[in-house]
Amino acid sequence: MKPQEIVERAAKRCAVDDYVVLVTESSEANLRWAGNTLTTNGVMRGRSVTVVAVDGRESGAAAGVVTRSVTDVDELDQLVDAAVTAARGAAVSPDAFPLVDGGGSPDFGEPAAETSAEVFSSFAPRLGEAFAAATAADRELFGFVEHVLTTTYLGSSAGTARRHVQPTGKLEMTGKADGRRRSSWVGQYSRDFSDVDVLELDGQLARRLAWEDRQIALPPGRYDVVLPPGAVSDLMVYAYVESSARNAAEGRTVYSRAGGGTRVGDQLTTRPLNVFSDPQYPGLQCEPFVAATASSAESSVFDNGLPLGRTSWIEDGHLRSLIQTRHSAGITGLPVTPFVDNLVLQVDDGSGSLDDVIARTERGLLLTTLWYIREVDPQTLLLTGLTRDGVYLVEAGEVVGAVNNFRFNESPIDLLSRIADAGDPAVTLPREWNDFFARVAMAPLRITDFNMSTVSQAS
Repeated sequence: MKPQEIVERAAKRCAVDDYVVLVTESSEANLRWAGNTLTTNGVMRGRSVTVVAVDGRESGAAAGVVTRSVTDVDELDQLVDAAVTAARGAAVSPDAFPLVDGGGSPDFGEPAAETSAEVFSSFAPRLGEAFAAATAADRELFGFVEHVLTTTYLGSSAGTARRHVQPTGKLEMTGKADGRRRSSWVGQYSRDFSDVDVLELDGQLARRLAWEDRQIALPPGRYDVVLPPGAVSDLMVYAYVESSARNAAEGRTVYSRAGGGTRVGDQLTTRPLNVFSDPQYPGLQCEPFVAATASSAESSVFDNGLPLGRTSWIEDGHLRSLIQTRHSAGITGLPVTPFVDNLVLQVDDGSGSLDDVIARTERGLLLTTLWYIREVDPQTLLLTGLTRDGVYLVEAGEVVGAVNNFRFNESPIDLLSRIADAGDPAVTLPREWNDFFARVAMAPLRITDFNMSTVSQAS
């Protein structure tokens, strides 16, 4: 069945007042390698269908939401019937609102987009060159690339008929040397791999592995640290996904105001720092409308089809917005600002690249990546995690050696007030978050008094 046929048949069979149908078609190609040799490759396809059945009542409306993989008409009919049954048996939904007429896409009738191994046609030969260079230098490369095209079709009884194609590509590569005792990692986000220079990435790995010629043991404590864009993103994405306005209004998060309400309007840092999302941000384009398959503190199935635009979360150091559904906006009295699937951090008085920030650092630690990050205290958004794949000592603007790993304890909100230097935002790849949130552009940062709580044996 074509995606449009699924939407049409589900709409006809959905025997309740209102409905939303979401069809997601995915097409993926990937390559994997280990020890300077390609190991596997593959192409996959998948489909997911969500039906939101809305049962209207005098006291409000109840929603039944069911998501399944559908391959034929019988499975689709069973899915729709299950959603209707769930709606009729459910209590009135607290987030119930009239469905949105999100308009139509002129390409709604087009087939789902498909990727193939051809997306790696220029990348793969260059990867072979990187293998040869690594082998000649007694280094090993391990990693993978994947490219996914996700086509979303959204139809509703309110008249919405939207289609969006989302490309998502990522590369993760680890370099090892000295009998695999040395290790470093690089990652890159890409929409089509035309901008991926694997030889340049291998050069980054080679440089970092060479820095490990000198080993320096340091104790726990507070250090100035330089965070590359990828490490910044793993902290800031945590701050973003935890920024539910409803949870803040209920007094449960770092964004809650003492005595009640949210901290929207508060100054978080004196630096001219801006954090925003924009579906049209170059290189990070994402879905320009709400496509929610479940209701939660951060999303509502009743908001499906709402248009998305640029949203400032932090503006000139002040908290401007939190993730809002129409329901939570009614609670907080703030504008409706739904979740957007990208995030950008820039500091207006920052300049240069990561190397420039390093060159301006008198003494500090360069943290390649952060790993195994977990929340300790939601009231302060205190996180704990590990450094991994390269911690380096910077003195007088130069890297002078490698340092042992640490466990850290920090809040990304508290860190904002301790930014001592920043570069220009760059499209990057979170290491911890990239399976769930890959579209980010972050400035490299130098942070003062970063809390390294203990030495870690992680490698």
